[in-house]
Amino acid sequence: MNDEIPQAPGTPDEEPDTAWRRVREALDRLGIAHEALPCDPAFADTAAFCERYGIPPEESANTILVASREEPKLWSASLVLSHTRLDVNHVVRRLMGAKRVSFASGEETIARTGMMIGGVSVFGLPPDVPIYVDSLVMDAPRVVVGGGSRSWKVRLEPSMLLRLPGVSVVPGLAAPRTIS
Repeated sequence: MNDEIPQAPGTPDEEPDTAWRRVREALDRLGIAHEALPCDPAFADTAAFCERYGIPPEESANTILVASREEPKLWSASLVLSHTRLDVNHVVRRLMGAKRVSFASGEETIARTGMMIGGVSVFGLPPDVPIYVDSLVMDAPRVVVGGGSRSWKVRLEPSMLLRLPGVSVVPGLAAPRTIS
């Protein structure tokens, strides 16, 4: 296990990824103090990322895009700690005011956000996508979130998330995973 996140060649400013640029622009526009963390795309998925770079799962958060099944299509993004499970069928469905919801597919996620699964960020989302943050995220000393690209992650203090326009902190949005 490696405690240091390696530096990618060049700088984040030279990254050609448009989703990463959008995330960085959102962070800068909101005045959010953060650390850009380069990531080998092969290790962008949560478990692999945490193991490879020595990030505790309690400090790694996933942005999950959810869509209503009925028209007109509604969308939301939820930020939950990696060791928890999003309550999509009860809490998210109620928050969205939809009858039926499901996790967005990889194709839907790219089409709606311009971001790939394994790099989806709460920063740089379309303005009409509400953002729900599980209250457990706010209790972490710091969190690592997607950088819009599988090549970048962002480390920040959870209090910085409150600068996102229209963000809602939701108790019980996620629950610890149970082993069966």
